[in-house]
Amino acid sequence: MPKFAAIRWPRRTADGKCIRSRVVPYDERKPSMSFALPDQHSLDREFCRALDARDPLASLRAEFDLPPGVVYLDGMSLGALPRAAAERVRAVVECEWGRGLVRSWNTAEWISAPEDLGSRLAPMIGVDGDEVIVADSTSVCLFKLICAALRLRSERTVILTDESNFPSDAYVAQGVQRLLPGLEIRRVPADAVGQAIDRQVAAVLLTHVDYKTGAQLDMSEITAQAHAAGAVVIWDLSHSTGAFPVELNECGVDLALGCGYKYLNGGPGAPAYLFVARRHHDALDQPISGWMGHVAPFAFDAEFVPAQGMRRMLSGTPPIVALAPLAASLDIWHDVDLQLVREKSVAQSELFLRLVENQCADPELCLASPRNSELRGSHLAYRHPQSYAVMQALIADGVIGDFRDPDVMRFGFTPLYSRFVDVWDAATAVCRVLNVGGWSDPRFQRRAAVT
Repeated sequence: MPKFAAIRWPRRTADGKCIRSRVVPYDERKPSMSFALPDQHSLDREFCRALDARDPLASLRAEFDLPPGVVYLDGMSLGALPRAAAERVRAVVECEWGRGLVRSWNTAEWISAPEDLGSRLAPMIGVDGDEVIVADSTSVCLFKLICAALRLRSERTVILTDESNFPSDAYVAQGVQRLLPGLEIRRVPADAVGQAIDRQVAAVLLTHVDYKTGAQLDMSEITAQAHAAGAVVIWDLSHSTGAFPVELNECGVDLALGCGYKYLNGGPGAPAYLFVARRHHDALDQPISGWMGHVAPFAFDAEFVPAQGMRRMLSGTPPIVALAPLAASLDIWHDVDLQLVREKSVAQSELFLRLVENQCADPELCLASPRNSELRGSHLAYRHPQSYAVMQALIADGVIGDFRDPDVMRFGFTPLYSRFVDVWDAATAVCRVLNVGGWSDPRFQRRAAVT
């Protein structure tokens, strides 16, 4: 077993200051020509190889442990394994825990891990480092934010959300409703949210990118509409962060959260993060007031006094081992230009669209995502009556996407490790399965527990 050594969670300068990732401002960026697609007649697999050869993000693929013979297009559900994650977990378990024991709360800086990781993630969502903290599961973080939002607007009685919002977010809101008699959850179509915000609405709860179709809501416009009516907005960024640049402060967002296991590649069930705009910090009142949110947790006072800033959003002891893979992934994200990520994602999705449109002869296949790339996130959704069986046939063929009830197939484009030849091979496989009816095998009809 290796000797114990303090392994710092954040990346730090020589004087001990935490290094913040820098996301290049929009006005400093120039569009990349690396991902320009030719007309249909010039598009073939060799051209995809040429795109991969000049891809400025191509070297990042080596940072991930991807199984051979598999095209992985499900990073919007579970990101791929960073190669450094296993070593990072081993260091935490064997060195920091095994040798350092309880001393590692100080020597390995475990106690500051939620804040340090939050500050490293902050530039990816366009905020300052002291406005983000990594905490609990996405659902627990959302519960905290909903309650905090309602306390900020205690004279109001409505949570407004859209009908297609991620069901789990609605379930959490319903749990809050059971605790607060008189609270109403109002659900409207996504395109009617802005007009539905009235003086009864305390909080608007929305997912930035629709989990099923990939449709992206206008964060800036809806946030402004909510503020004009005196409401606060909670944005779920689970399908946004790591997929494209997000500018929360530029849009005036109040509260936000996101998971750590999709585009952030923090591992299955990775802890989520919370954002609260600094202007709300002093009034912030969340319901799970555990010891780590106390101003002096090791004073063990009888009464709860909240800590300053984002630390008051913590509750219990940070899950140090679960945070380790996320720390490894954020090392990869350091210095990544999110505008390039977005440009590559759009080019890959456009390539997939073109190939499917031109090669697939099945009239029952229908695009469920917006055709305009500016209106969607980083995955494409298709409807087909046999979507589940089609996806199982694709997975058996080495192309992994996923299925969402009742009839949606999703294909995600994760530019840190997705290649253009992968997109070509995946689209070709989709068309092959559909054109020859390869999904009809009975083994592809049996539903697994996780779809």
